[in-house]
Amino acid sequence: MGSVKDLTILKEPKDNELGLGRFVFSDRYSVFDYGRMPDEIEGKGASLCLISAFFFEKLEEEGIETHYVGLVEDGKIKRFDEVEEPTNVMEVKLVRVLKPEKRNDYYDYSIFKRERANFLIPLEIIYRNALPEGSSVFRRLERGEVTLEQLGLDHYPKPNERLEKPILDVSTKLEDKDRYISWDEAKEISGLSDEEIEEIKELTLKIDEIITKEVGKVGISNDDGKIEFAFDDKRRLMVVDAVGTPDECRFSFEGIQISKEILRKWYRKTEWYKKLEEVKGKQNWRKLAGIPPKLPEDLLKAVSDMYKACCNEITRRKLFDVDSLRDVVRRLKELLV
Repeated sequence: MGSVKDLTILKEPKDNELGLGRFVFSDRYSVFDYGRMPDEIEGKGASLCLISAFFFEKLEEEGIETHYVGLVEDGKIKRFDEVEEPTNVMEVKLVRVLKPEKRNDYYDYSIFKRERANFLIPLEIIYRNALPEGSSVFRRLERGEVTLEQLGLDHYPKPNERLEKPILDVSTKLEDKDRYISWDEAKEISGLSDEEIEEIKELTLKIDEIITKEVGKVGISNDDGKIEFAFDDKRRLMVVDAVGTPDECRFSFEGIQISKEILRKWYRKTEWYKKLEEVKGKQNWRKLAGIPPKLPEDLLKAVSDMYKACCNEITRRKLFDVDSLRDVVRRLKELLV
């Protein structure tokens, strides 16, 4: 299915009928849109699976439709509070994944105007409650790719600044390289109506609020995150993929980002990253960048513990035998100096 999750299809989605499948969350990881990186992070898959299930159930309690069915343990479908051991398998409803047709450097999205229901919306919706160091917003502002007005800001932000109200951003989802786009272009390529765009924005803000509240209970700050939506067989919006995890969100705790940004930060110091920046966007850019270096063993172990500790504390269940998040973060700070 992708670089970090595998999909087992139990029932194929059809034109007007949802399918059924199982996500297998792997210990693989991806950064910078590169795809699968050379290491695996032990326990990451199960941690993300469990956190996502926890939040899917929270969304459903608030009346937000999702594609979540349940967690799989011993071949049985269970709710989050019913599982006895960590699992990395989640059962979900499946929609069709329609692809825009690539023609040279142009993507033809006309299929999304012809089809009416049961498909993945080709957008990624991003909410931002803060602008941590490394946020793409700073690069886009410097390059003139976006304006303060378009972001809804009345001043030039500083790194790590908390925002008075969330910024909503949107990017493509099904192109070779994700790119930020305007809401007008998002509406144009996806075939969404004005009302559906507004509904997506409202749902995203509500989901942001739920995640922020839950992680805040254990001292974690929800800086930003991404949400994916699909239309079900009745063209009703539902949240899909995964939600509320350290991979979908950028969390911070006691002054350090506890997300994939830790891995990005380490890679940004490598020669491989410099090469990646030079070639990204060119044809076959992943091949041109070359194979990424492996992570140091002590950093790999600390990041593994970070995912497990996040799961324990966000869900308030000790599913993994691991140090507290505070202790893990202390180790990470030492390693990233």
